[in-house]
Amino acid sequence: MSIDLNEDAAIRRVTEQLKTSYSDRRTPDEIEAAVAEARESFSTLPIRTHVPVLVERKARRILSEHAG
Repeated sequence: MSIDLNEDAAIRRVTEQLKTSYSDRRTPDEIEAAVAEARESFSTLPIRTHVPVLVERKARRILSEHAG
């Protein structure tokens, strides 16, 4: 259970960091959606230690791809 809480806290920090980084290009809803999409793509990984880092990297790619 503590692993899930630690992961959730890390994902919240990633989300806030991305909101700061992309505040001039993306809405908070777009950023949250990118993080959710990225996190979902790693939902089946049995080892969760690096999921927040992977989520951040994938969310950044998603946000950059949709930059238009």
